[in-house]
Amino acid sequence: MSMSVGSSSEDDMMVEMNTTPLIDVMLVLLIMFIITIPVQTHAVKMNMPTNSASSPPPKPPEIVRIDVDFDGTIGWNGELVANRAELQTRLYRLSLLPDQPEVHLRPNKLVTYKYVAMVMAEAQRLGVTKIGIIGNEQFMN
Repeated sequence: MSMSVGSSSEDDMMVEMNTTPLIDVMLVLLIMFIITIPVQTHAVKMNMPTNSASSPPPKPPEIVRIDVDFDGTIGWNGELVANRAELQTRLYRLSLLPDQPEVHLRPNKLVTYKYVAMVMAEAQRLGVTKIGIIGNEQFMN
């Protein structure tokens, strides 16, 4: 008498997946995660600076406000700039200062772009580094 170990027909295919390698990989990953978790919970001690009473608070920066009106006229801290040469002279004096003040450029809502671009280009060409446009909320609507 002989015993049949496999199926008698070769047409039957094995439809079950071998999960042993998958389980092995998952166990290895689980062990790696368990090993690395205590390393991540260690705290790093840092020496943070303390505020001493002898150090003065930092002074606020000086601000120069340049207004560009709807017709292209330019104002410098509230006073009218006569022409482009005077604007260049004032911007050049700003660039020579060791601690440059901040330049806040405030264009009118109705001004054409060429006047604002001219002021920004002159400031950049003459070496003014701290310049920003303020009053953008007027352009939201």
